[in-house]
Amino acid sequence: MKKENSIEINNVSKEYRLGVVNTGTLSHDINRWWHRFRGKDDPYLKIGEENIQNKKTKSEYIMALNDVNLSVKQGEVLGIIGKNGAGKSTLLKILSKVTGPSTGEIKYRGRIASLLEVGTGFHLELTGKENIFLNGAILGMSKSEIKRKFDEIVEFSGCLKYVDTPVKRYSSGMLVRLGFAVAAFLEPEILVVDEVLAVGDAEFQKKAIGKMQDVSQNEGRTVLFVSHNMAAIKTLCTSAVLLHNGQVKTQGSPNKVISEYLKGNSNIITKPLPDRKDRRGSGKVIFDKVLILDNRNKIKSTIATGDDIVIKIKFQVNDPNLFTNTPLEIGLILRDQYDSVVTTFSSFFTDESPIGLTDNSEILCIIDKLPLISGQYYLDLWCATSAEDHDFISKALQFNVVEGNYFNSKHTWRPRADRHGYMVTPQSWKHIINVD
Repeated sequence: MKKENSIEINNVSKEYRLGVVNTGTLSHDINRWWHRFRGKDDPYLKIGEENIQNKKTKSEYIMALNDVNLSVKQGEVLGIIGKNGAGKSTLLKILSKVTGPSTGEIKYRGRIASLLEVGTGFHLELTGKENIFLNGAILGMSKSEIKRKFDEIVEFSGCLKYVDTPVKRYSSGMLVRLGFAVAAFLEPEILVVDEVLAVGDAEFQKKAIGKMQDVSQNEGRTVLFVSHNMAAIKTLCTSAVLLHNGQVKTQGSPNKVISEYLKGNSNIITKPLPDRKDRRGSGKVIFDKVLILDNRNKIKSTIATGDDIVIKIKFQVNDPNLFTNTPLEIGLILRDQYDSVVTTFSSFFTDESPIGLTDNSEILCIIDKLPLISGQYYLDLWCATSAEDHDFISKALQFNVVEGNYFNSKHTWRPRADRHGYMVTPQSWKHIINVD
């Protein structure tokens, strides 16, 4: 049986004027209205201008969304991904009717409940209990319907002890727990969730993802989920969409869309580290180069499971006096192709942080028998003293791992991430017989 669309987004655009609320001047409003009335383009927009946050724009106006067309079927879990400023949160706010589109229309089939920010839909002076009934009433539920769901909401949120306390006294984590429970259990046909779930602890995130899967698979409700966690998108979503500069760039299976999203990092990764602008820190020392070497001192971009490798790091020191007697922590965060952290290496772990760093210094992280199974990986770099962080670069290096005989075993073993995890652990086995 063919499923109907729960949401149809037709030619939706959202325009903001930078630095002011609304459009600013009556003359601009009238002029823009007159152009729109005659079916003309907005006279204050620059043709082809991009919505890039770190790029200064010459126009007073910016298109947060630009002619978005999208349909979401009943029971579908749609993941929405993209870089900061791509238009993800703007789209969810329009879908949740927090704001309206500048142009275009959206058709809905069913009630919508949303969790966009901490405390969304709550009256801070009311208690948790009062807010549950208030939200239910806003969704059009009767008092008896809300009572029937009340105990489940409170149990899921874990806020029983504080349900009669004004929510203004709740921590951000408690607000998110209660907000999600209210949105999920009051039976909306469409559930909209922004990455606000990242505020909760790991246990709650797992519960929330499980609940979203349940309402979709078992109750046929539609879920829209925004997250930077590619593993969560891959696990939870049945389809995904990639937004770029306010437009739909790719739509399809989660694997396809995530692959396209991660491919967009390749241009950044190939830049020399000193030219990377997407770094943060004091800049008193910055990363100049990072390389992977094999045991013959050759640069490698592809290595095998079980190989001995050395990660060599070079620096530019802009404040040499700072590091004369101060240990500098060097850290490497290893990420998989879905941007999840696999493990971390740090010079603090082994009390081997360098002292007296100079421009001529090279720091080596030596890894015997690389324990990673085959796949694509990235390294984030950071360096810090106890007082402050000096440099951090996300995805400073990309490399590939291919199958290798880690255990020197006669068996052919083909590890898979979904079955065996990402790491190979050193181990040995013994068979003891004739035990009393």
